[in-house]
Amino acid sequence: MSVFTEAERAYLHQRRLARVATVGTNGTPHVTPVGMWSLRADADLIEVSGRDFTATKKYRDVAATGRAAIVIDDLASADPWRPRGIEIRGHAQTVAGPEPCIAMGARSSRSVMIWKRSCRDVLTTFFAECWQ
Repeated sequence: MSVFTEAERAYLHQRRLARVATVGTNGTPHVTPVGMWSLRADADLIEVSGRDFTATKKYRDVAATGRAAIVIDDLASADPWRPRGIEIRGHAQTVAGPEPCIAMGARSSRSVMIWKRSCRDVLTTFFAECWQ
């Protein structure tokens, strides 16, 4: 059973830009926008890749620490202000090969946070744990 609802999977398939956060071995945080990411719905994984990806700080950070977060978000409306998005954080791993990537959620427990505005414009947060 997927941790994402059908609507959440559709939302993830429609978005293009995301932000990935990692932490270096010295504890320095690093956040960067990424455009090359995808949802592997069969495994509830987010995979992030890019050009010369193994040379990037985010790839090296995940290889060293095994931790990352990604936020995929947008504005449902600017007036009234209604942000929405999905954050996945926790364990991550690097995947080597001809198309190297970072996989978030692979073989480890992780937290998924989904935020959206209700019709009354009240912030609602849902948490789901998987791979415990």
